[in-house]
Amino acid sequence: MRWITYIVKCLLAGFIAMQIYFAVQIALWISVNPSSTAFQRAERWRLCSWHWACSVQSQWTPYDRISGNLKRAVLVSEDDIFFQHKGVRVDDMQKAWEKNQQRQQSSAPGSRSKTALRGGSTITQQLAKNLFLSSEQNYFRKGQELIITGLLEVTLSKQRLFEIYLNSVEWGEGIFGIGAAASHYYGISPANLDREQAAALASALPAPKCFDKQAYCYRGSIHYATRQDFILENMDRVALAPLPASIKKSK
Repeated sequence: MRWITYIVKCLLAGFIAMQIYFAVQIALWISVNPSSTAFQRAERWRLCSWHWACSVQSQWTPYDRISGNLKRAVLVSEDDIFFQHKGVRVDDMQKAWEKNQQRQQSSAPGSRSKTALRGGSTITQQLAKNLFLSSEQNYFRKGQELIITGLLEVTLSKQRLFEIYLNSVEWGEGIFGIGAAASHYYGISPANLDREQAAALASALPAPKCFDKQAYCYRGSIHYATRQDFILENMDRVALAPLPASIKKSK
């Protein structure tokens, strides 16, 4: 039994060491911009292999140089109460879990549903996954994502989290961050994005490769025009800062 205890201790020590690494790395990002994310590196390898001179676009843009239109549009598209919650929206996760269970039960016996574990993720959860984790879908990865989400929320401000998200999220094949996206699609800086342009870019986030290239679109793909209209209608309803305590209490 000693060897079992030894293995368990080693696994536990490795797990703790990994969390410490995540915590230290996140603390550095208080003042240092991430050079890349795990997802960006995986995509670069997929597109370029050993050829590092391939066309992967990424350009950091400070938060105050990003259009308010884009910030509001992204919030409507991905997480409308981002500045109010603590990193996780439990109700949305519960709904996503129930939907995934239904999909798994309706799938053929012995087969694995490829749509399991989808939906319900906040901007902070998406950031946690993109920064550190693979795109593999399983419950261990989801648990690690929640731990990293907590570390991000207690270490970085909401504005800093949003800034990193906007500068690292995928906006097309090999296009990462709003600086590269604004230049690629419209030939302008992120500060000059108008409402329609911002809504169009935000509508792309659930399926950015399809938005960029038709070859990535499959049956039942997102109807971007409908999403864009919805985003435009709701952009003025989201807050770009935490609500004052007095307003929260009155709700």
